[in-house]
Order: sequence, then C-alpha cells, then structure tokens
Amino acid sequence: MLTVDIPGLGPRRWEHLVLDLNGTLTAGGALIPGVAERLSRLADRMTLHLVTADTRGTADALAARLHARVLRIGEGSETEQKRGAVEKLGAERVVAIGNGRNDEGMLSAAGLGLAIVGPEGAAGPTLLAADAIFCDVCDALDMLLDSPRLIATLRK
Repeated sequence: MLTVDIPGLGPRRWEHLVLDLNGTLTAGGALIPGVAERLSRLADRMTLHLVTADTRGTADALAARLHARVLRIGEGSETEQKRGAVEKLGAERVVAIGNGRNDEGMLSAAGLGLAIVGPEGAAGPTLLAADAIFCDVCDALDMLLDSPRLIATLRK
C-alpha cells in the first residue's frame, strides 16, 4: 500500500495502480525503457493492473514480465469500461495512469489520476481529468516512489 499525508488533502492510501498499456507504458508495442524497473519497485507496495484492449496481443506477456494483472476491455464504450474497472477496485484506493481519450474516465474516477504526454501525445479531456501531468511515464512512476515529491506536487 502507498500511504501519504498530503497537506490540504489529508491522508491517502492507494492499493492499486491501474495502467493504460498502449501509448502509456509502451511505444510501438515495446515497453518504454525504465518502466519495468520502476514497476518492480512499486509492485512491492501496490497491485499492478494493465488495462487494455490488447490491440497488439502483448498484454499477457507484458503482465507476466511486470507481475501485473490484465484488465481487458472490449470495443465500444472503452472510457466507461476503464472507469468501471477502477470503480470495481475501489476508486479512492486506485492510482490510474493513462494518455488516451479513453483513459479520461479512469483518471477522473481514481483517487489519483496521472496523465502522460508521451510518444503518442495525450488527449485533452484526459489532461483535464488528471491530478498531475507528466511528459514521461517514468517521471510519474518516480513520483509515486518518492513521497516528498508526491506531496510537493499535490499539496494545496
């Protein structure tokens, strides 16, 4: 569990890390350098979930490598499906990370929503739904691994 007391917001406890796969953790189907090491460190504190339609067919292999669970979504209503996955886990206990328009629902529902403007860019509604925005997924993961950095970014 990731626990932090944020001035102006109070104590937060996050148990789940829900990650969009394509465009957030991967670029062109390949894992972004540095992601695996950071997620390995976070897996000691949180349950990792890859939420994906698995358009490239790589989700199971990446989940095994990252010690994560796969949350598959189908075609249509992807935004709502991702939001539903976060809500099913207990939204306030979830950190969600994504970049695409279909990630807006999960970022807005999650206790902490982080948007990534990575190799594939980011959708405007997703940026607006985020609590914080990063240029690189590794920077977002580093913030989760460093409580003082997390507090500095989120305090009111």
